[in-house]
Amino acid sequence: MSVRLAQLAGRVLRPVLLPVQFALLLFTLRRGRLRAARARGDRGAISIELALAIIALVFVAGAVATALYLLKDKVVTKVDQDPNLPGGAGGAGGASK
Repeated sequence: MSVRLAQLAGRVLRPVLLPVQFALLLFTLRRGRLRAARARGDRGAISIELALAIIALVFVAGAVATALYLLKDKVVTKVDQDPNLPGGAGGAGGASK
């Protein structure tokens, strides 16, 4: 059963993580180009590649933050709708907004 669950989780998470995988691939490409520019001694290319690598990292961080924010909204909605959960509609939990 756990093997099937792991396979299912992998199949569900792969499409969700495609933008993050793309950004990490972009970052890896930029890092390789940075190493090549460093080997050539081209300081202008080094600074440009560093800036583009930082932009890729910010994109990855933004994608992760957005995913967490959307997950939080989804969980809060479910808790508000389920009376059996603490803090839900009619629940006895002490959680407040």
